Amino acid sequence: MADTSDGPLAARAATRTLAHLWMILGVIIVAFPIYYVVIASTHSTQTILRPPLPLLPGADAVSNYSDAFSGGINKMGGVSLWRLLGNTTLIAFGIAIGKIVISMASAYAIVYFRFPLRMVCFWVIFITLMLPIEVRIQPTYKVMVDLGLIDTYPGLILPLIASATATLLFRQFFMTVPHELLEAARVDGAGPWRFFKDILWPLSLTNVAAIFVIQFIYGWTQYLWPLLVTNSNEMNTIVIALKKMISFADADTPWSLVMVTSVLAILPPILVVVFMQRWFVKGLVETEK
Repeated sequence: MADTSDGPLAARAATRTLAHLWMILGVIIVAFPIYYVVIASTHSTQTILRPPLPLLPGADAVSNYSDAFSGGINKMGGVSLWRLLGNTTLIAFGIAIGKIVISMASAYAIVYFRFPLRMVCFWVIFITLMLPIEVRIQPTYKVMVDLGLIDTYPGLILPLIASATATLLFRQFFMTVPHELLEAARVDGAGPWRFFKDILWPLSLTNVAAIFVIQFIYGWTQYLWPLLVTNSNEMNTIVIALKKMISFADADTPWSLVMVTSVLAILPPILVVVFMQRWFVKGLVETEK
């Protein structure tokens, strides 16, 4: 009788190989546009406009990047690339930190305090998931005008810091914390603030990291709201400046500078994900418990 013991092993090996091939193909499909932009940033505008674009780095990388940080100011509306990166970084951090603070506070109040209409408040917050900023943009803009926050950092940050998603995630995590910890804290004489600071906050660090990554990228890639609430080029983000650099005519667009700016625009979010990926994955997994 023929020995078929190697059959299941061979089938599993073939399945594993196929799965790896699919993952490699997916990575290539996702990463190729980024690779294409990086390669294009090392070539001159003339080379970019003359297809096909080479798939190997060119000899203009140093001149392109130095031009972006110095000579490309006029092509960015008179604003330096450092200022654009600084504006975008400040807005992204402000939105991420603001969302975490407000979401943790609201989730903490909903889970650990008993007050009238507590669940109604939660569902009102949850319903706002169906009201994106595009729906409420006109009244929000009117409020910013009345408060004199146009062309200011608070005007760019404050309308975007409320987050029903983060509130829901923190609420779900707080509900998994053993009730015995709250009782022990009360026995020790710990008030609400001390219980939050000494117990809930350390337990929530992985969740905070995961939400920070998501909200930082959300703030970094904002386009519509900064476009509406800013009038001066000094307050532009790098995404808006990138759009303004592109002309309707290809010949009038400094494509080498556009590609360099694109690389610098996608680099910080990538670095945030790479350096915080362990906390990001761990935080998402713990949130689902």
